[in-house]
Amino acid sequence: MHLFVKSGVDVIEIGVPFTDPIAEGPIIQKAHDRALKKDISLKNIVDMVIKFRETNSQTPIVLMGYLNTFIAHSDLIENSDNLGIDALLVVDIPGELKLDSYGIANPNIDTISLISPTTSDHRIKQITENSSGFIYYVNLRGVTGSSNLDMNEIEKNISKIRQYTKIPTLAGFGIKTPSDAKILAKCADGVIVGSSIVEMIDAAKETKDFSKIEEYLKDLHRAIN
Repeated sequence: MHLFVKSGVDVIEIGVPFTDPIAEGPIIQKAHDRALKKDISLKNIVDMVIKFRETNSQTPIVLMGYLNTFIAHSDLIENSDNLGIDALLVVDIPGELKLDSYGIANPNIDTISLISPTTSDHRIKQITENSSGFIYYVNLRGVTGSSNLDMNEIEKNISKIRQYTKIPTLAGFGIKTPSDAKILAKCADGVIVGSSIVEMIDAAKETKDFSKIEEYLKDLHRAIN
């Protein structure tokens, strides 16, 4: 996490392991499986965030996960802003609903919502009204790790989102190269990269040599700035 910040990352998203991660492609599905086999829990992740916060109080941290986990640990979520967590992205709840609709109450935590290429104008309006922090625009019809970005469609849909909200819109899914990031940064307020980094972490798990990740992130940072 500290390497990410050093390399130019502005916001860190941490995936919370789940048994049925329906939005994920093969790379991140395998990461969920690896984490679950190691008994990684939301409590472990919160402990890691607390340790990170000992020397970094500024970098926003988003937990991305699935509703069952957060309901099961609602006590943690209700106190999570005191533990250093800034926002939640719950993949499997409709964007029109908030966490308190499910009995999870923490007004100090931002709610990140997903909007996709197939989201209707009516739903975009409702979702943006319920969102804070930023909007996560899903570039593709598919799962994480997919490819084939349609820039005309992405630009059109991000412009539409901005008609309804002033909070930042970040683009994710399908971003693999600095070139992808550079193109998307022209229309989005930021880019979200997941699968490529997760794959690189797995490749370096034995050696713990994360220098390739550092260079990759620096290349992405240069591309969007």
